[in-house]
Amino acid sequence: MESTQTSDWVARSLRSVWHPCTQMQHHETVPLIPVKYGRGAWLYDHEGRRYLDAISSWWVNLFGHANPRINAALKDQLDSLEHAMLAGFTHEPVIELSERLAALTGHNLGHAFYASDGASAVEIALKMSFHSWRNKGQADKQEFVCLKGSYHGETIGALAVTDVALFKDAYGPLLRATQTVMSPDARQAAEGETAQERAENAARRAAADVERLFNERGDKIAAIIIEPLVQCATGMAMHDPLYLQLVRALCDRHSVHLILDEIAVGCGRTGTFFACEQAGVWPDFLCLSKGISGGYLPLSLVLSRDEIYQAFYSADVTRGFLHSHSYTGNPLACRAALATLDIFEQDNVLAANKVRAERLTKALAPLANHERIKDARQQGMIWAFDAIDAGPAFSRRYFAEATRQELLLRPIGSTIYLMPPYILDDEEIDGLAARTLSVFEATLAGAGA
Repeated sequence: MESTQTSDWVARSLRSVWHPCTQMQHHETVPLIPVKYGRGAWLYDHEGRRYLDAISSWWVNLFGHANPRINAALKDQLDSLEHAMLAGFTHEPVIELSERLAALTGHNLGHAFYASDGASAVEIALKMSFHSWRNKGQADKQEFVCLKGSYHGETIGALAVTDVALFKDAYGPLLRATQTVMSPDARQAAEGETAQERAENAARRAAADVERLFNERGDKIAAIIIEPLVQCATGMAMHDPLYLQLVRALCDRHSVHLILDEIAVGCGRTGTFFACEQAGVWPDFLCLSKGISGGYLPLSLVLSRDEIYQAFYSADVTRGFLHSHSYTGNPLACRAALATLDIFEQDNVLAANKVRAERLTKALAPLANHERIKDARQQGMIWAFDAIDAGPAFSRRYFAEATRQELLLRPIGSTIYLMPPYILDDEEIDGLAARTLSVFEATLAGAGA
């Protein structure tokens, strides 16, 4: 009976749903998995098979599926207020969340502006930067700068500051031209460099490229946008915090805004609540989404410096920031975020994650040292490994094999990465490491490698 149900759900989905980031024809050979329910780190299908959610359902789930504390907060909020427009009105959850996030930045940033998804937060930051320069009488500052291999979303503005051809090329005629500078990816090595020298020198070389561009066009540039410490969608390219320090100084010197996209790397993912804390710098705009609601509801926001907010504060309506979303500051999503922050505080999550990460790193050593792996790397609760000579369609083959071995892992190209929720126990950690290696070897064997 369950098998029939599974087939029916799959068929109905393929007839009615256009799935994201997917060539739908591939589902002729790689079947959809209809999820019936989730508990903790696991997702369960209609036949009772389970899958360890080792990528946190696209990097959003921090404390497990059906988390009792977040569930309770949402049930309580449902009996109070499900939604109210935020234009001309306000409510307790959005106020408290904005206050707590500002406090987490030491009040260097504040006045949270809300949307629903990461790309929308990037759009907001780009528009705010552009408009604030105009309000300050510097309307020539209209250009944006992004890093080679960067990804910031797939709406038109966010895609313009994305440098992944697979996502961007088809829409080139729609996009605003953007300046691209070299990535500080620590895998870029000069001969004879140690790992630390490699990371620091890559950061310095990349910052020098920013300096060159700012010297040439600083009077035209509104902002540079960076994913701090880890460029996720380009294959978990990790860089030294030194890069952020150097770019912050260059932005100050040339009057260029620094936008930090912490949509994937914020909320403890890199080892600190905000990734930029490890560099000891704050941006002009900080974008958050994904984990901020614990993976429960769509929520994104932009925190900005007070001088940005003041540039819009006027009796003149045209100087205001008139961007809007119908579900801006949704009370249910904000309440989920407040419950998420409560868990961080009450469970000392960052310290617990450090212990959890050390165990998983040790358990992953056989994969890191595998003869067909290079550039094993880790930052907080993110691990990545590059397969050597992975063969065609490696990502799809690995994903299919992983589901057979009770794992949800979805490589980016030839990069295997893990970004699990912050709740794994020792047995789950050891099992995740062992199966990640087992899936890798089975995938290689299946390709005749």
